[in-house]
This record gives sequence, C-alpha cells and structure tokens, in this order.
Amino acid sequence: MEEILRVEALSKTFTLSKKQQKIERTTDKKKVAVDSLSFTANRGEIFGLLGPNGAGKTTTLRMLSTLIRPDNGDAWLDGCSVVTDPEGVRAKIGFLTSELKLEDFFTPNYLFTFFSQLHSVPEDVMKQRKEQMFARFGIDKFAEVKVANLSTGMKQKLSLVISLVHDPEIIIFDEPTNGLDVLTARTVTDYLQELRDQGKTIILSTHIFSLVERLCDRVGIIIDGKMCVCGSLDEVRDGMTIEDRFFEIYKQQKGGEE
Repeated sequence: MEEILRVEALSKTFTLSKKQQKIERTTDKKKVAVDSLSFTANRGEIFGLLGPNGAGKTTTLRMLSTLIRPDNGDAWLDGCSVVTDPEGVRAKIGFLTSELKLEDFFTPNYLFTFFSQLHSVPEDVMKQRKEQMFARFGIDKFAEVKVANLSTGMKQKLSLVISLVHDPEIIIFDEPTNGLDVLTARTVTDYLQELRDQGKTIILSTHIFSLVERLCDRVGIIIDGKMCVCGSLDEVRDGMTIEDRFFEIYKQQKGGEE
C-alpha cells in the first residue's frame, strides 16, 4: 500500500503551572506529552491511535494538524512537512476535535459557505457538496437555525461537515464519538467507513476498544507519549481482543500496575 503519513521521532514537552502540577500530583515543572513518536499510515485506511487519557494522543494529532509545533522530529502528510510546510499540510487535511466550538449566532448555511471560501472551494462545487452533505446528515432541515439552538448531536455533525468542506485526502479525528448519543455516534462511524471506501485516509484517536475493533485497519498503542506497538489490527491483537492486548501491554509498561 502507498504510504501517505510518516511520523518520525515526534516530541512535545509542556511547562506545568502550579495548578497543573497539583492536578498531575507531581513536583516536576515539565511534562513530556509525546516522546519520540514514530509511525506510518497508508492511503485508504483507518489508523487508530489507542491509549488512555493523558497518553499524548491529542497532542500528537494537534502536531499533525499544525495547531502546535513539535519540539523535535517531524511528520509528512502526503509529502508536506508539518515543520517546514504547515500551509501545505492544512490544504490536505480535515481536522475535527470535540473541542471545536461553533459560534452560537451563525447558521449551518453560513458556516459551510464561510469555511468553503476559506479553502477556496469553487461556488458550484460548494453548493453541490453542501446539498449532498446536509442531506446525508439531516442538517438540511436546520440549515437556517442558529447553532445555539441545535442539539449537541447536530452540532457535532455540523462540525464534521465543516471540517470536510474541501474534500481532503487525509482526515484527522480526535475522539470522533466522544460525548455523542448512540445514534449520532453510529452515523459518524458509518461515514468514516464510507470515506475509507472512497480512498480517504483517516487518522483517529480513541480510548474505546470497540471503536478500534470495528473501524481500524491498523492501530498503534500509545502510553505515556511512547508508541508501544504498531501494526495491523490482527498483528497488534496477537490472538487476543484489543482490550486484553492493551491491558497486557499497559501492565508491561507500568511494571505490573493496573
């Protein structure tokens, strides 16, 4: 398969405030969020970054999306470096996070048009994609309803649609089903599979084992900012469920601790 993402020795360290030190229960002034992380992903597959909260998943995806700059290392998305060509990376990716906040007083129609123009999508293409995607996710009935009056699930679906206005080849999702009801979560995961079938590459982070089992072609297990194992789903499972395999690796990394 054709490699479309290469991550080499990506690292990020944050300075902790006193409040953060208290939360982390540490006296250390620095926290290594991502520690020399390396992996690859291929075109037309779903790659899952699996790990517990605080493992470095979100920080990794933010670096891949050029929202934050790595301290060391680099990553290339379809040939573009996150360090030397962040604008090239942004043109090739769609990035969705549960922390994406939509302004309450805008409507889905306005937001889709606005973000399409930001990505220089031709007007005729924009209109066609808006019609298709709004119908696909049931947004068409709420196209002129202000974001403040949309349900949580509809806001998430709108966020998904907006992140894909420019039909990117690489789609990066941070916890794609986090906080969603079961119906909306199923709508989102079904669409991720459709995107893969169209040849798109999807990189997602999650701590949900069933999501990995259902969606991912390949998976990397990340603990304390380090890649512990990476490969096809079957290779990583090694004859176990992904949940059992994860806890086996977790115990090894933590010296037998739960």
